[in-house]
Amino acid sequence: MRERLYDDAQVSRDDLPCAASTTYYEICTSSGFGSPVPTIVSFAQKGSSMVEHSTAEAIAKAAKAAFEASQLIPSSERIKALQEIRHELEVAKDAILAANRADLAAAQQEVDAGRMSSSLLKRLDLTKGDKWDSMLQGITDVAELPDPTGVVTYANELDDGLELYRVSCPIGVLLVIFEARPEVVVNIAALAIKSGNAAILKGGKESNQTAQLLSKAIQTALSKTAISADYIQAIQTRAEVSALLELDQYIDLVIPRGSNSLVSNIQNSTRIPVMGHADGLCSVYIDESADVKKAIRIVVDSKTDYPAACNAAETLILNERVLSTVWPEVAKALLAAGVKLLCDEPSLALLRSLSSAPANLASHVEAATPDAYTTEHLSLTLSVKTLPSLAEAIRWINAHSSHHTDSIVTEDERAASTFCRGVDSAGTFVNASTRFADGFRYGFGTEVGISTGRIHARGPVGLEGLVTYKYMMRSKGEQGHVVGEFGVGEGKKKYKHRKFEASAVPF
Repeated sequence: MRERLYDDAQVSRDDLPCAASTTYYEICTSSGFGSPVPTIVSFAQKGSSMVEHSTAEAIAKAAKAAFEASQLIPSSERIKALQEIRHELEVAKDAILAANRADLAAAQQEVDAGRMSSSLLKRLDLTKGDKWDSMLQGITDVAELPDPTGVVTYANELDDGLELYRVSCPIGVLLVIFEARPEVVVNIAALAIKSGNAAILKGGKESNQTAQLLSKAIQTALSKTAISADYIQAIQTRAEVSALLELDQYIDLVIPRGSNSLVSNIQNSTRIPVMGHADGLCSVYIDESADVKKAIRIVVDSKTDYPAACNAAETLILNERVLSTVWPEVAKALLAAGVKLLCDEPSLALLRSLSSAPANLASHVEAATPDAYTTEHLSLTLSVKTLPSLAEAIRWINAHSSHHTDSIVTEDERAASTFCRGVDSAGTFVNASTRFADGFRYGFGTEVGISTGRIHARGPVGLEGLVTYKYMMRSKGEQGHVVGEFGVGEGKKKYKHRKFEASAVPF
């Protein structure tokens, strides 16, 4: 889950990454991850930037060394590490929550000054509801999941005594850049450790004090195991991120979770593979056969359960045949929940013609502008679009959505099947809220993020999305095997290619 960070242009001078130069002064116009931010960079500041790069390289080297050393450590030690992390967090709870209150107080000042959204402020709070207990339970849940590494997905005997195995293995060193939610430090650390990956974490500066203590607890826990404390590291500045993005010899995958400009700029400024999504433009389509009570429940939950999340619905699509039946009831429920509706002409005209209009109709309903359907509102605002058919709805979603998660409300099995196969998104649901698109709810324990890409991992990324595979071969021949013995012609051997079942590599 994620929501937009504060305005991308609002970064401090300390965060601005600039290339080293032989001149004493130069204009640096790159903020690294947002709109251009002009500033004068002095010789001393550039020296500091070079130090940041040196520090970043040391961090990346240490992470790579920790990862390589961990490959010979049994998976049971990773489970022990997760248990130790939970224990250390429990011990440090009071200090961590005190730091969290300090972060909240500082963030409140930013909200009061208009530099941060109130929804972002709410996501900083580790004391809210059962967030702390859920964070700890997530560690236990991940620890109890099956080991995703060492799984054989293909086994073939190429020749008598010559066996080939395709085996799942960790990706390597992850650089994860995320938004304000401090518990993400723990979520990602748990997934990385369980999947055998080292990780370098960069959270939003809004949660800096909380994140530092969470990271300290994690490293303290790791120091009590055979896994290096450098396995999970935290960095503080965007300058360090900028330097790390150049170190493709040490870092294997970047996972950004933040604003559209953050993700896009990272994708455009590194040779390292990037996994993530830039927007959460999710939609709910009300089919002509929809049950009104189901439609109300699903639409209201998709929009209001957590409006700032990337799996919250941003667009409601109506089949034109439900305009006078289902739509008025759904609209009344949304308005009762305080949702602002940005309507197209047909849906707006219907609401304005109601004989018993809701009291807040005038203040909460207005005509939609074209950009309403490409905007991630991240608030109690919902765009409404009317279309003549399911086929048109599918075409519209594929053209306007971010391919995250889309849902249909229908009683027609054929319509459900057509929607799920026709919509090109990471998640396609039938009669279920888009808010179910989440690693924890999918049973992954937690998630490192949600990928809208099509290569390697898609949707909520749990343990399986954090492993790749390698090929392992063993010859049991007395003299070993060589390729020169195989081919066409007299005396040449032919490959046998006999597939066989194997759950693990036997050596």
